[in-house]
Amino acid sequence: MLPLDTIVAFAAAATLLAFVPGPDNLFVLIQSALYGRMVGVFVTLGLCTGLIVHTVAVAIGVAAIFQTSQAAFDALKIIGAAYLIYLAYKAFRARPEALASAAGKAKPMRQMYLRGIVMNVTNPKVAIFFLAFLPQFTHPERGSIVAQMLLLGAIFTLCAFLSFTLISMLAGTLSRWLRQSDRGQLWLNKIAGLVFVGLALKLATSHR
Repeated sequence: MLPLDTIVAFAAAATLLAFVPGPDNLFVLIQSALYGRMVGVFVTLGLCTGLIVHTVAVAIGVAAIFQTSQAAFDALKIIGAAYLIYLAYKAFRARPEALASAAGKAKPMRQMYLRGIVMNVTNPKVAIFFLAFLPQFTHPERGSIVAQMLLLGAIFTLCAFLSFTLISMLAGTLSRWLRQSDRGQLWLNKIAGLVFVGLALKLATSHR
């Protein structure tokens, strides 16, 4: 079982990252602002379903890597840390999003749910992020890596669902604020960059 401090730290990082402007939460925001809160909720459900798929795939794959060799673990660690540094660079360099360009034609709830699934499952960056993000919160000495990864994935999915649902509920206010506050978006991106750097350092210094 994962220690409570690990779960709290992981949930805090997951929640913060869920609010950083990106394709998923901006899509939820725009659809909610234009077509109603329930549309955003159904998109969120679809995105979170996709996260479950990624969690299972990554949990099984990472467990196999942990069980193979030190060299495989070190390779994963280096690749994961490099990717997190890349994400930090992108976050620091990101410019405010043009929200109006993300608007699209509304679709029935079922279609929006399916679109959320497809958007998430077909995005390889989600799998790569999970490969870099989840393993550093696991503790091999505390039991099954697969079980720990599934638990972390479930926590991440819950944090994403609650955060995206809140975005849906506050869509009107948030949409106006993000349109009018380039500084707000820039600060969120800088905070995310710092989080990614911290995670990269933690991963680079981790042990098998």
